[in-house]
Amino acid sequence: MEAVWISPQLLAAAGSPTISFAPGDVIFKEGEKADKMYVILSGELEVHLQGMVVDTLTQGGTFGEMALTDGSPRSATVVAKTSCELAAINEKTFVLLVDEMPYFALHTMRNLVDRVHRRNEQWMALRQRVLSGF
Repeated sequence: MEAVWISPQLLAAAGSPTISFAPGDVIFKEGEKADKMYVILSGELEVHLQGMVVDTLTQGGTFGEMALTDGSPRSATVVAKTSCELAAINEKTFVLLVDEMPYFALHTMRNLVDRVHRRNEQWMALRQRVLSGF
C-alpha cells in the first residue's frame, strides 16, 4: 500500500498550530476530554494504557483521532519519548481536511487500521502465551 504523506505546509495552511514537546512531556492522559488530534511531524511518542507502554508512534503517524471522532474521553495516555513536533488538529480543521483532502482521511484511516492490526497481533500472542501456560 502506498504511503500518504501529510505536508506540514498543508497543515499550516489549514490553521493547525505546531507544538513542540520535550522527552517525558505528557500530550494527554487517559480519560481526559478530547478536543484535538495530532499529526507527528518529528520525534517519537509512547502510548500508555493503564501504565503500560503498548505502542510507539513516529513521524507521519496520527493519534487522538478516535476520541475526536466520536466524542469519547481519551482511551490512552500519550507521552513524548523524544523531542517531538506535532500539528494539533481541532474538530473544525479535521472536517475541513477530510472534505478538502481525501488523502488526509485515507492517511488517518490507514493509521487506525494499522493500530488495530498491531493490537490484534498483541492479543493473539498474549492469548497463545496464556493457553500454553506461560
